[in-house]
Amino acid sequence: MPRKAKPAAQATAAATTATGVQYWLVKTEPGEWSWSDQASAPGGVAPWDGVRNNQAMKNLRAMRTGDRCLFYHSGAGAASRRVVGVVEVARTWYEGEGKDAAAGGAVDVRAVGEFRNPVPLGDIKKVAGEVEGMREFSLLRQPRLSVMPVPSKVWDWICDAGGGFVQDGEAEEGEEGNAAPARRHFVESFSACTARGAQ
Repeated sequence: MPRKAKPAAQATAAATTATGVQYWLVKTEPGEWSWSDQASAPGGVAPWDGVRNNQAMKNLRAMRTGDRCLFYHSGAGAASRRVVGVVEVARTWYEGEGKDAAAGGAVDVRAVGEFRNPVPLGDIKKVAGEVEGMREFSLLRQPRLSVMPVPSKVWDWICDAGGGFVQDGEAEEGEEGNAAPARRHFVESFSACTARGAQ
């Protein structure tokens, strides 16, 4: 995961959309690097580094520019474990240089949007038998893995459960008589989440 002090096979098989975008999930302890930190970085871009697990590193190396990643807050308490937003890969794997060499390699990710409704791990577990690919999802099968591929149906379900992005005019949804505009904002934000609006 990024460090605030820094400037800006099957295990690696991610779901690929018709646009060639792959889906991933990246975990971070919010006390070390939160969604707020990511969104506040210059241009919303920051390196995703400090990964040591071999499988997680393979997944990072398999990422391509434009791939989408669920931004997951991990933590000791169950209540803190949730998907809070979406980032996209802005720069593919590169090795650390100079004073950053000890951190190993990294990819750069850019904030896309924060979910209006963070999706708790508990809710994801509840639908494990209902959503295609959820039982095999590494978040449930390998809870210690910090970077993992996301099956396309699982991605769609999480995007739907997230309710769109905070900046997508949520004030309109609560205004009487504005159901249609609110729905439009949701559809646009769902497309942004899935990267299908770029077709």
